[in-house]
Amino acid sequence: MTDFTALLQADRGQDAHLIHPVSAQSFDQWLKRQPERARTAVAAARFKGKEGSFVILPGDKPSDWSAAVGMPATPGPWDLAGAASKLPEGSYRLSEGEPGVAALGWLLAQHSFDRYKHEADAAPQRVLLTGEPARIDETVRLADAVALVRDLVDTPAADMGPAELQAEVEAIAKSCAAKVIVTKGDALAKSYPMVAAVGRAATQARAPRLIELEWGDPAHPRIAIVGKGVCFDSGGLDIKPASGMLLMKKDMGGAAHALALARLIMLSRLPVRLHLLIPAVENAVSAEAFRPGDILRSRAGLSVEIGNTDAEGRLVLGDAITRAGEDKPALILDFATLTGAARVALGPDLPALFSNDETLAADLLSAADRASDPIWRLPLWKPYLDMLKSESADINNAGSGGFAGAVTAALFLEKFVPAETAWAHLDTFAWTPASKPGRPKGGEALGLRAAWEMVRTRFG
Repeated sequence: MTDFTALLQADRGQDAHLIHPVSAQSFDQWLKRQPERARTAVAAARFKGKEGSFVILPGDKPSDWSAAVGMPATPGPWDLAGAASKLPEGSYRLSEGEPGVAALGWLLAQHSFDRYKHEADAAPQRVLLTGEPARIDETVRLADAVALVRDLVDTPAADMGPAELQAEVEAIAKSCAAKVIVTKGDALAKSYPMVAAVGRAATQARAPRLIELEWGDPAHPRIAIVGKGVCFDSGGLDIKPASGMLLMKKDMGGAAHALALARLIMLSRLPVRLHLLIPAVENAVSAEAFRPGDILRSRAGLSVEIGNTDAEGRLVLGDAITRAGEDKPALILDFATLTGAARVALGPDLPALFSNDETLAADLLSAADRASDPIWRLPLWKPYLDMLKSESADINNAGSGGFAGAVTAALFLEKFVPAETAWAHLDTFAWTPASKPGRPKGGEALGLRAAWEMVRTRFG
């Protein structure tokens, strides 16, 4: 993983090139104050202070140059990212103000997933200096969390199956002195029957399991974080077309978000009793695969008719959420790449938020605004439960009629949440389909920073 600690340093007066933040509104006044050689460079580059643009400004000596970067008056996380990926190697400081939240984009713009590159080029080191040293550790931890999500999601399914996902949890648990419990085999089939059913078609090497991590003082408030860990989703017997399978290495994106949030909580020593749950499976095709029309018994005791084997994520989450609720947590938060319907409604950038608790929902939305990590609330519209009716079981796993797919999936999950427990569900894409400054095409943390800001504010 990228060493972000080397890229964000306390400003102690070291030699550094200046970065002049210039907005489109302040451009004219700023330009008037510049020497003629700088104005010439600005004109040649057609720089007007547009956000994301920058220009190198010559100085008195060849090494005495600076840069002007187009930024809004109030910078967001990604407003230095474009410059961070293009400026020459070296150290930089802002000519006025502090980078604040924009330091996150500076760091993440210099992260890349090169595990499979035959000869990965050494990345240039662009160091940002800050006069707010107290914020460095938090910013680096947050960048590490986002990079962890990206790396896990970008790793092909052949190298990120249930066993490898378990190993990632165990490695982080070891570094944070946490306890890991893994349930698989006969014990899984008995205790978590829906997790076992979804994963039973996979080979023994990729056998399903429930991974649990426990950390913190039992006297502190208990919080449960659940992440969908479908390491590859073929759709099962209701098999996806080739185009639908192409990105299914990312179907464990919910687990990646949950693990990254758990790591943030532990490294920040938040006073909580943390319970992380990841049902890790591969939804494969074989003679052992669960079938449309099968009726599964869940850990909660509800019987579930299978209307579609490609609606498997809600099944494994149902058992995991049931387990989470048994210890009476103060809240349950789950992440899942659950439905295409959420993407049709909100596109790739906006995770859909569902919650049974108005205060929790409001806290998440407020935290999302503060963190510049947008989410959008959708309703748990109870009349749509009719779409999940089954003639033979307590509930069907797939809604009829093709309407409101994200809502019916969330309503299905709510069936497994204890009535008195505050719960929020984030249906996230975990992927950037087209590169943006600081956010390359590929795996992405969407909703993670909002969730961390909420948890940190509530329990910090």
